[in-house]
Amino acid sequence: MKTYLKISLIICALIQLSACSMSQLTVRASMPMIEGGFSAMNQQTDLGLAESALPANISLIEGMLINDPDNDDLRLYAAQAYYGYAFGFIEDGFNENNTPIQANPARAAALYKKGYHHAKHVLLSQGLTEQLLSGELEELQYAINELDIDTVPALFWAASCWAKSIDLNRDKAQNLAQLPKAVMLMQRVLELDEHYYMSGAHVFFGVYYGSKSPMLGGNYKLSEQHFSLANEANKNKLLIVKLLQAQYLERQRFNQQAFHDLLIQIQQASETLYPEQALINQIAKYKASLLLNKEEQWF
Repeated sequence: MKTYLKISLIICALIQLSACSMSQLTVRASMPMIEGGFSAMNQQTDLGLAESALPANISLIEGMLINDPDNDDLRLYAAQAYYGYAFGFIEDGFNENNTPIQANPARAAALYKKGYHHAKHVLLSQGLTEQLLSGELEELQYAINELDIDTVPALFWAASCWAKSIDLNRDKAQNLAQLPKAVMLMQRVLELDEHYYMSGAHVFFGVYYGSKSPMLGGNYKLSEQHFSLANEANKNKLLIVKLLQAQYLERQRFNQQAFHDLLIQIQQASETLYPEQALINQIAKYKASLLLNKEEQWF
């Protein structure tokens, strides 16, 4: 009987190995390199180098996904990479050493959409079906309420990429009609883990409530609260929070002094303020200069 049991266990192990191809094993063995690459990129202070490296990193991830399409971690890295590249360098453009990348919102929207599809793939594996995501709000909300903390990363990146894609396609009514669904996904992140990804859900809702007038559903008090909570959680070291507060909340409520002061604070911040997130702080500094150039036009 013991011999039979051993043989059965060996057969089961062989079946599992055969189900996981050599290419999949190679991809999974390479995951620590991908994780290390993202950590190194986050600490990068040279925007030109980061802009040059990100497309290659995205292509690498996409290639790995061909061999391991159900690798949830890899899918979420892809969503994060598409979001970072679109936000950092494509949406508002980028100019380094006289080789400018022109602002291209249409391309940025397409990149955000690719990021959304990767995160959505993970959500589908976690129980949110395509039918739910494209169906009625009430049914989707019920399903979202059943999700647990393990789904937070997929919810966060799906909502982030989806909302940005929608925001850059505001001329299409059918796209705007999908925004409440992205908001519902992020609301669940807020409920399950408000501090995930540097309190990104609070930043999301700071923008969401601050970018619209109260007549259209905006709420300046709520926006300010969310930005304040994000700043508190990051010990005022994450400059992108101040940038987005200036760009969306202060511009919307026409507070030029606060707009100007926040952007100057960003520009004067130390290069070593937040070494672990140096890249996003450098992006905030670059974008602050773009916004200051528009101050007279907007106010």
